[in-house]
Amino acid sequence: MLFSRFTTLLRTAATFSSFSLTAGISLFRRLPLVQYLPPSPPPPSATSRIILRSMPSIPFLSSLFSSSAAQQQDDMSFPDQRSDSEWRAVLSPKQFRILREKGTEMPHTGEYDKHFADAGVYRCAGCEAPLYKASHKFKSGCGWPAYFDSLPGAVKRNVDNSLGMERTEIVCANCGGHLGHVFKGEGYPTPTDERHCVNSVSLKFSAEDEAAAAADGGAASKA
Repeated sequence: MLFSRFTTLLRTAATFSSFSLTAGISLFRRLPLVQYLPPSPPPPSATSRIILRSMPSIPFLSSLFSSSAAQQQDDMSFPDQRSDSEWRAVLSPKQFRILREKGTEMPHTGEYDKHFADAGVYRCAGCEAPLYKASHKFKSGCGWPAYFDSLPGAVKRNVDNSLGMERTEIVCANCGGHLGHVFKGEGYPTPTDERHCVNSVSLKFSAEDEAAAAADGGAASKA
């Protein structure tokens, strides 16, 4: 009798366990699948996208994606051919890192980010060649000085494949000093629809009249 009751108890427990497992699986299948998926990360903000696209080349990434032969050919095309040791003698470490090693300054920290003048010219901090008139500068909110145009022949453009994307680097046409990058088609209400995104460290402002700046720029373009 005792054995019979024990056997009945085991069969009841097995039946209950099977029913519980079946019911659990059925309930799981009826629940919406989306509840078990991890939430999608939020899209990057507009400010983050602007900063990422605007950032000038980072030196060690540039070395991974650029050709040293191409860089050497570019260097030979500039009138001012000072060596690195000569540049180090006249530039601060920060200026050398940005102008000669294609570094960048942090956004919203540069001397000329919020600097606006009625007249004058922004020159290359390395060779003092005139680059931009004060009237070229506009408020972009990107964190770096922004210009919609440059003096004729003052700026040279190069293809920059660092950071895993193709951008347009801008350098001083006289000494090859790295200025930043130029972006087009962003919708700013400017005559050219371009934004020259320039490091403040690469610049030196001179408070002279725009007529003199234009004449100086014309002379530089003929050199």
